[in-house]
Order: sequence, then C-alpha cells, then structure tokens
Amino acid sequence: MMTVVLAFLHVYIGLRLLAPFPLPVQIAGWAVLAAVLWFLPRGFRFRGDSPWRIFLPWVMTGVFSSLLVLTFVRDFALIGLAIANARLHDAWVQPSAILVAALVPVVTLIGYAMARRTARVTDVKVPIANLPAALEGFTIAQISDIHVGPTIKKPYVDAIVDRVNGLKADMVAITGDLVDGSVGELAKDTAPLGRLASRHGTYVVTGNHEYYSGARAWVAELRRLGAQVLMNEHVVLEHDGAQVTVAGVTDYSAHHFDATQKSDAVAALDGAPEGAPKVLLAHQPRSAANAAQAGADLQLSGHTHGGQFWPWNLFVRLQQPFTAGLHKLGKMWVYINRGTGYWGPPNRFGIPSEITRIRLVRA
Repeated sequence: MMTVVLAFLHVYIGLRLLAPFPLPVQIAGWAVLAAVLWFLPRGFRFRGDSPWRIFLPWVMTGVFSSLLVLTFVRDFALIGLAIANARLHDAWVQPSAILVAALVPVVTLIGYAMARRTARVTDVKVPIANLPAALEGFTIAQISDIHVGPTIKKPYVDAIVDRVNGLKADMVAITGDLVDGSVGELAKDTAPLGRLASRHGTYVVTGNHEYYSGARAWVAELRRLGAQVLMNEHVVLEHDGAQVTVAGVTDYSAHHFDATQKSDAVAALDGAPEGAPKVLLAHQPRSAANAAQAGADLQLSGHTHGGQFWPWNLFVRLQQPFTAGLHKLGKMWVYINRGTGYWGPPNRFGIPSEITRIRLVRA
C-alpha cells in the first residue's frame, strides 16, 4: 500500500513540474523521479559499511520530502496567481518549476551538512523556586535522540562525547533513542559513551527506539558502560552539602512492549526527599502531565527532534504538547532537546541538532 502511495506522489510531482518542459527534459526528469522512488524503501533495509548503500537511500528520502513540499508550495502559489492575474500565472509556470528543481539540491545539501556536523551547545537557564544556594549553577549536559544505527557510527558518537566532556558538567542526562539496532550490531559504535565524564555520572532513560531494538539488552549494555539507567526510579545526589533528586521514567509507550515497564513518574519520585529539587528524565514530552502530578520541578525530554527538518516541525504538536525548547506546565518546567543526532534522512534543514547545557538558577 505504501509503495502505491509513494508512486502516486511521484507521479503528482512529475506531472506538475515536468509538463512545462520539452520531451527530452521530461524523460530525464521522470528517470530521476523513478530513481528516487526505487531508493526510498531501501533505506530501511540496507545494512553494512558501504556508504552508497546506506546514505544514498536516506538522502533520497530527504530529496523526495523537499520535492513534495516545494511542489505543493508552488501549486498553491500558482493557484493564487491564477486567481489574481492569469497572464502572470502563465508567465511563472516554467520559471517556478525551475526554481523548485534548483532549490531541492540546495536544501538537501544544507540539511545534510547540518545533520552530519557535531551538535552545538545550547545554553539554558532554568529558574527553580527555593533552590539551595549550593545548587546555584548546577549544570546538566543533556543529549538525546542520537540514533546510532545505519548512518551514525562510532566517529559521530566520539565527537559528541568529546564535546560533552568539554562542558565539565555536574551530570550527564541521556533522554532516550540512543540506538536503532541491536547490541550485537552497534556495541562498537556506542562504546564511546563509556567515556562520558561528569562530577556525578551519567543517567539514562529509555526511548521508544530502545524498545524497537531490544530494551533489556540495551539497558544491560548501558550499565556495563557505566551509565545509570533509571526505570521509574530516582537517585539523590549530594552536591556541596545540598541534595538534588534525579529521577527517570521508562518511555511513554514502554507498556506496549513490556507490561512491567509502564511509565510512572509518581513511582519514580516516590520517597524523594522533601525540599530537594526534583529533575525528571522522560523521553517524550507527553510524559509531562504525569511528571507535574508527581511533583517534579523540571522534566528533560527529547523525542521530537524539533521536527528534524522544515516543515515537519509544524506537525509535531499534533502528537506532543511541546516541540522544542523551554516551557512551563503548571509549576514545572519542561525542556525538550531537539536531538543530538537524527533519524532516517541525514537532514536537519532549518532545525539544528543540539547538546544542551542546563544551569539551575534560583528563581
């Protein structure tokens, strides 16, 4: 069924963009569209170390997305011109098709470069009511949604770890979707995570992709690498005479894969010391209502990728309460990391990846 839908959309693109051109150009254009269609489903199936076998299908997915969106935009613009001025519409039919064809490779290359570079650091200050003086400036380095897998390998992860370690944070938080594949396939590529260094250590929660990839095995592997995986539980950190509670919940959808791992912020914070700030790690922003009910002061999440590339960021709110950045829900703050890697197409056009350095400050 999906193949039929994709084929229909490629035909739509071809009919709309190629009609204004002479036959040789149309033939070449249809050949390019046929190649894009052929590559699309193969990104999910190709494995191995050959770059063209891995990257090309995923790059073509980004090409298709840009073609489809820009063709829609062109059609709406032409409809507006046809209503306003028929002669102007006719004059712009071919130039607008050329413009779309020219923009697609530019958007693809920019998106590729933004996706493949090492994520930059985003600094965020979060004001916490009644924060103990000893915790003023307490720093959390958050990384999320790296998606180690077919196109993200050890060198990419090494660069992220080096940048995080350079922050000299008080703790490191990893808010899920580290991997797209089994421990057997990816252990050598995730090994650099064992080098993460901070004063109080590394804390991890599961994302939905861990459950697609064998969550129990990945929890064991991350613990072997020295991280503390929080599964509806918390730890209390002693910091210069003050305490901060760090809690973590399993992914919002975890119960669909393992009924014993249903996400539960109330259980995660049960028994946490009164008066100590409560930071809760939860992969999906939609865990926030439960976290606020449980009394968390700050929830750190990922999952959305900030939409990953335009214009899909406009649709995230159909599923999640927040897309990216810092938000307030009742008395609780929620911060959503845009993702430190990417999923699927190596494309982050307009929506850069990030490593977040969060500082707790007194409100």
